[in-house]
Amino acid sequence: MALTWHRRPLVGVDLETTGTDIETARIVTAAVVRYGGGRDTHVQRWVSNMVDPDGSVTPIPAESTAVHGWTNQSARMAGRPAAEVVAEIIAACAEAADSGWPLVVMNAAYDLSVLDREAARHGFTSLFTQADPYVLDPRVLDKKVDRFRRGGRTLEDLCAHYLVELENAHTPDQDAKAACAVVWKLANRHRWLTWKTIPELHAAQNEWALTQQEDLRAYFARTPSKAHLAHEVRLGWPYVPAPSMAVEA
Repeated sequence: MALTWHRRPLVGVDLETTGTDIETARIVTAAVVRYGGGRDTHVQRWVSNMVDPDGSVTPIPAESTAVHGWTNQSARMAGRPAAEVVAEIIAACAEAADSGWPLVVMNAAYDLSVLDREAARHGFTSLFTQADPYVLDPRVLDKKVDRFRRGGRTLEDLCAHYLVELENAHTPDQDAKAACAVVWKLANRHRWLTWKTIPELHAAQNEWALTQQEDLRAYFARTPSKAHLAHEVRLGWPYVPAPSMAVEA
């Protein structure tokens, strides 16, 4: 009997960045983690020194430091040039895709959009041009299988709900491993997810994510105290196309 996809390796991807706007956020730290499938866990980590090829330094805002702990001084001491880091993250993701392993990315529309913009910023070919990755997004999957559950849907929330240990949240290798573990728990709890192939599940998430984004946009629009947030809900999964390429309703 063939192994279902959740019994094969998953590749977790996580970024810690300078902000929440996908058009301006820069990668500070990142990890790509091969998880499960009867193999030893393999972790690749990066720290960017925030220095671009022209010598300019991107500041890390204090509010971002409060989340992930990195300052420009600590990144400069531990990191490598931003362009090198971006190129290697893309290469690691493309290698995983070429191996047939799905990328597990919590809130993929954020992380993979930031990676796409960083590729363009440094003159690299986008991951989605280099490879054709299949993506599993714990947030999209959880909202599909348990739409009306109260409470948050952050990675920490999902770890608590699915009984996944998460040490040092906002450390990219720990977050990437936890996201893979959540997907594994989701698949075990909702076995119908494993009846689909990875390509089928990727395609289904495209539809589910669009519905979820449109529902969120509509909720904001009809809630007076949150109406100003409606325009911030961007459509696109597993990444949001750049504005010059996007066609939205």
